[in-house]
This record gives sequence, C-alpha cells and structure tokens, in this order.
Amino acid sequence: MIWKIKRFLNVGSEKRLKEAVKVINDYAMKIIRKRETSSNSDHQDLLSRFIWCDDVKFESRDLNKKRKFLRDIIVSFVLAGKDSTSTALTWFFWVISANPNCITRIYTELTQLPQIRSGVFSYEDLKNLNYLHAAISESLRLFPPVPINSRLTVNDDVLPDGTHVKAGWFADYSAYAIGRTESVWGPDCKEFKPDRWLDKDGVFQPLDQFRFPVFHAGPRICLGKEMGYMQMKSIAASVIYGFEVEAVNGGGDVEKMKNPPYILSLTLKMKGGLPIRLKRRR
Repeated sequence: MIWKIKRFLNVGSEKRLKEAVKVINDYAMKIIRKRETSSNSDHQDLLSRFIWCDDVKFESRDLNKKRKFLRDIIVSFVLAGKDSTSTALTWFFWVISANPNCITRIYTELTQLPQIRSGVFSYEDLKNLNYLHAAISESLRLFPPVPINSRLTVNDDVLPDGTHVKAGWFADYSAYAIGRTESVWGPDCKEFKPDRWLDKDGVFQPLDQFRFPVFHAGPRICLGKEMGYMQMKSIAASVIYGFEVEAVNGGGDVEKMKNPPYILSLTLKMKGGLPIRLKRRR
C-alpha cells in the first residue's frame, strides 16, 4: 500500500519511476514522429510496417491514440528481450574470458573498422562485425537464454520421425540439448568454435534455423532476432574495444564447459552471476 501513497503524493521511488517512464516514452515518441515525417516510403522496418498497417486499418483513430499505441509497441519491443539479452551476454563474456585468442580477434576486427570513433559503433559498423557475430552465435548455441520451449498443438499432426502428436498436446524442445547434439553439430559440438559460423573468407554464414532454434524457427521466428543481435553486438563491441575483460573465476575453460554453472529457470541463469575485472585499454 505504501507505493500507492507515494504515487498519489508523487514522491520517492514512484516519482523517480514516473520520471524514468517519461524519458522512455518521450524517446519513443521522437522516433515515431521522425518516421511519420520521413519522405522515404521504402522503409521496411517493423515500426514503418506498424505505421502503415495503422493508417490502413484505423484511419478514423485519433492521432494521439495512434501514437500512444505505436509508442507502447516500441517500448514493449525494446524491453521484451532485456532478460534474454543480459543472460546471453553473461555467458558470452564468461566463455570468451577463457579464450584470449577470441577476444584478440574481436578487438582486431573492431580496430579495422574504417571510421571508428571513441568506441561508438554505428549500425553499419555492427553489420560488418562478422567474427563478433560468429562468436555471439556460438555462445548462443551452447548457452541459449531460453533453454527449453513449449508449443501447444492446434491440430493432430505427425512429426518428421513418424511421431504422432494429438491436438491439445504440448510439444517441448530444448535448444540447449540441440546445440550440444553430436548428430546435429558434429563431434566438436561441446567446444566453443566461432569459426564454424564463418566461410573461407571470414564472412558470417547463417546456419539452418532448425539446427539453431535459439530464436525459434519457421514462420513464427522471433521478431526481435535482428534487434537482439544488434544490442548484443553493440554492448560487446563497446566493452571489448574499451576494456580488457577477465572473469574472476577464470571463465568458461575446457573443464568448466563440461559442467557449466547454470540455474535452470525461464532463462538460463548463471549461478552466482559473473564477477569480472575490467582494465581500461590504453
């Protein structure tokens, strides 16, 4: 009940929450107005599609209500993946801390960007980070943020192996297990090898999404997949470019990879978190 009093009086934590929400909402509205006034009709991003859909289906809707609707979509889209993204980055830094060659290759790739400036990376910069993309994908393969997923069958069906599934049954699958299955990934499936995602020229090559269902697969693949990658690459690039990263417990070396310290929940949490040491690069 205390929070209700604070909210009514607009004091303390409720006041700070209100101010923080306003910052987020104002930022989202700024993006919406900018896109609405854009002269480029070829935008294919999710926001542009929502704006177009809203214009077609809800022409009589009040403009402010329409913008609030779009604002809520943007905020939900950004915040929906915060737990899975933070979990993914925790395991990523844990793994690379025990792989100094991987860190060196990521740092070298960052320094070779044509217009790098003070550790700030543009969208185009992030798209060109092939090795970092491969390292993050390899970490996701071994440590998917959502290790187990479940789907409810709508109609009777037969799986490719002949298994009959009845309508109303739950079908579960484990991205964690799939990523460590030898018949799917080969005899080195339990090893951290980012190069498995690169072609002979060092360009990232997406693999079959059904072998790598971290973002689901098929027509209902995660809408936030590309945004999630960009968030992870942006954070990882900024940290590695600016600091030397060392896990206090030594990171995910060969022995620890055999029995990783995870806690199974809705997300694949790391037991005890990840204490790290950061040393600013000169």
